[in-house]
Amino acid sequence: MVDEYTRYLDERKQRKHRGLSRFKLKVIGDVLLFLSAASMTLMPMLLGAPTEENMVSLTATVLCEAVSWIAIPIYAWLLYTGFDHTRSWLRYGLQLLALALVSEVPYDMVTFGKWFDMRSQNPVFGLVIALIVLVLLEVLQDYGKGLRITLTIVLVLVGLLWDWLFRIGQTQTMLNIGMVTLGMTLVFYYLHARENTMMFTAALLGAMCFLTPGIGVAFLHYRNDEIGYRHAWTKWAFYAIYPLMMFACGLVIMR
Repeated sequence: MVDEYTRYLDERKQRKHRGLSRFKLKVIGDVLLFLSAASMTLMPMLLGAPTEENMVSLTATVLCEAVSWIAIPIYAWLLYTGFDHTRSWLRYGLQLLALALVSEVPYDMVTFGKWFDMRSQNPVFGLVIALIVLVLLEVLQDYGKGLRITLTIVLVLVGLLWDWLFRIGQTQTMLNIGMVTLGMTLVFYYLHARENTMMFTAALLGAMCFLTPGIGVAFLHYRNDEIGYRHAWTKWAFYAIYPLMMFACGLVIMR
């Protein structure tokens, strides 16, 4: 009996080149990440400081940040599929960790106007934590059911605790991006064979997290699971875009 996801892939193959490839999803994600950076740099520069006396700037800043959260399920899905298809979890994890470390200074520049600040860590660390959790969940598959369930709960709680303690992507008090990223990744990990259930659960989780992450699930519904790259180096270009974009926006407020 063919599961929902297999039928979904068959339908996508019949409509080749339609929908959103991984390339297009990454482009959408980068545009949304730019809105996050712009909310803390360009918006205040153009509209003034976001204060109660300047509601136009405050509204624009909050709106840009909230819209950027649409990218959370997109990157959670890209992480899960990368984990599912990679030949080496270790190499994939080291690539993400390197990106997280490189992105930290630009992130602090944009978020705090400083070269280094420990009050919050950039969202790429949330992807690293989610990947570690996924790898360990795979290791637990060899354990007995009772022990596996117990250790799974402990592992997920530890992952969430890391996100909370390090305030992953939490520039405001409203949303911890790392925790939502981990939640979305787990939904995709456990429900990937049941397309409709997966989409509904992810959308419900996103709706519970200030709504906009749920909108990102709609983009995933129109994915076609094609890579969409024309050149092999395109993958590495996407790794460079985030820190370079954040660094450029950071220079705006630190010059």
